[in-house]
Parts: sequence; structure tokens; C-alpha cells
Amino acid sequence: MRIAVDAMGGDHAPQAIVEGVMLAKKDFPMIEFQLYGKESEIRKYVTDETNVKIIHTDEKIYSEDEPVKAIRKKKQASMVLAAQAVKEGRADAIFSAGNTGALLAAGLFIIGRIKGVDRPGLMSTLPVMTSDAGFDMLDLGANAENKPEHLVQYAILGSFYASHVRGIKNPRIGLLNNGTEETKGSELTKKTYELLKAESDLNFIGNVEARELLNGVADVVVTDGFTGNAVLKTIEGTALNLMAVLKDSILDAGLKGKLGALLLKDSLRGLKGKMDYAKYGGAVLFGLKAPVIKTHGATGPEAVAQTIRQIYTMLDSHMVEELVAQFEEKKKQEGAFSINEKLQKKVDK
Repeated sequence: MRIAVDAMGGDHAPQAIVEGVMLAKKDFPMIEFQLYGKESEIRKYVTDETNVKIIHTDEKIYSEDEPVKAIRKKKQASMVLAAQAVKEGRADAIFSAGNTGALLAAGLFIIGRIKGVDRPGLMSTLPVMTSDAGFDMLDLGANAENKPEHLVQYAILGSFYASHVRGIKNPRIGLLNNGTEETKGSELTKKTYELLKAESDLNFIGNVEARELLNGVADVVVTDGFTGNAVLKTIEGTALNLMAVLKDSILDAGLKGKLGALLLKDSLRGLKGKMDYAKYGGAVLFGLKAPVIKTHGATGPEAVAQTIRQIYTMLDSHMVEELVAQFEEKKKQEGAFSINEKLQKKVDK
């Protein structure tokens, strides 16, 4: 297995990225890591060169760069070179903590979509308060607008990920809506509901409300990119503010509060761990011909190592190859149906 790593992407690159790779190397000696970026900077943090290739480039994409322009103009940027390696078959997956929009553009324009997937979606595994299982949600912002057919494709993609990577048998698919009733929602959600209900291969459980997401109401939740991004940022903001308020309350409570916090230290650490979505790995740009994984810009070495574990599982399960086969078969069936429909119309005439 070969993973192309944008070593210069992220707030703490290349240190956090390379240190994370070094951590992961201990568990995955069978992986070849291709580190794209400034060689002199990368080498400072490489402690073991076994199965490590450094591909030097001075060019990088910054967080403030306009994504599509950056991909087209910065041909020697670390992210672009890593994506090109995947396209040309020199690497099996790409990982970056850099500019999200640029990585989406690199995935779409360089690596390319799976035939039959109209709009790849951004998916993350988010925490559940009642267990360590988590749930997968997409689209989280790759597309501002979606059609019902796109959401059905997200359900298929999410179901594949939940079963192949997270080991969930017959994952429950929920459609995010403003009520659980079948008649609730916009035209988009109503039409999507009808299409999902007709998909016999999916374990569609119906509409789910946002307030139930962290209770584990579904294993996979699908929605349009605008709504998904808003929900994701709401969950992130709530988690950060809750921990900040809890900390301030303890500090403001004087000696009693601090003693209480000391006694509850393990429980509080467990609460923080439950709310840490980084433990599930990075966000997947789903629907492309190879795994494209994005982690938070401020990610640390442990989160990088966890993301590499995630990529290993995706590659080891041959998930992308199976997805390609399924969507190709689906396209053939749709094409056959379309031909039969036309023939029937001629017969009727």
C-alpha cells in the first residue's frame, strides 16, 4: 500500500504530519509513505526512513488560496503532486490537513469521480454520546446544493463505508429532516424519502431529527451539503463551548470546585474523549476513484496516525473497487431499464 501525504498542509506542518506518520509506521510497516514537500523541513522529523520517500517541492497551497485557481496554477504544489501520484497509479490514496477546498478540487479534477457518482460528498464519522460507535454523515459541505438523486448516492456510499470500514452489519440509514413523519420537509427531502424507500438494498429507517443525532439514532445520516456543514459546525461549536463553560465553572467554584474536579477527573476525561471526533480519523471525499482524506488543519500527530489507520482499513477492504463495480452495475441496469422503457413506448404506439 502507498499513501501520498501532503506533508506541507495544515497549521503545524510538516512537524505534526511527519511525526504522525512516524507513529503510524510502527503499526503499518507494510505501507509506503510518500511525503510531498520541502525536503529539508521534512527530514527534521523523520526518525525512520524505512518505506519513506520524500518528494521535494518548494511550492505549497496556503489556506487563503482560492482552491480551483491554486490547483490549476500551482502545478508543483505538494498537494497537487500527491494527487497526481494517485491519478497515475504511483500511490493508492492521498491525505492532507491543508486547504479543504483545494483538496476537494484536486480530488475532482485530478483523481476523478467514480462513474455513476454525480457529486462526491464530504463525509465524517461523528461522536455518539451513548456509545463509542459514532455515526457517518454526508454531505458536510462539498456541495452547496443537491438533488434527491445525489442524496441517494450518499446513502449508498455511507452504507458502504459503515459496513466495510467500521464493521457495522446492515447499517441504518437516516434522512436528516425537520420531523420524523414521511410528509415533513422540503421538496428535496420528500422526494429523497421516496427514492430511499424504494432502494431495497439499503436499511433506510426514515427521517431523523438533528436533536437525535448524538443519541445514535442512525449509523449513516444523509443530507444536502449546506445543511450538513451547518450541522457539523453546530456540533463542533457546542462541544467546544460546553467544555469551556465546564472548565470556567470549576475554576470559579474555588477550592470545592477544584476538589470535585479532581475526584471526577477520569469521568471528565472520558467526556472529552467522547466528544473528540478526531479519534475516528479524517473526513473522506467520497465518490472518487481513490481514497481522498482530509483532517483538521490544527491536527496533531496522534490524529494523523489515526487517519492513516482509517486509510489502511479503506484500502485493505477494497471498498473503492467494490463501489466502482456496484455503480457500474447500477448504471447498466438503469440503461437497460431506459432502453426497455423506450421499446415499450414504441410497442404502445
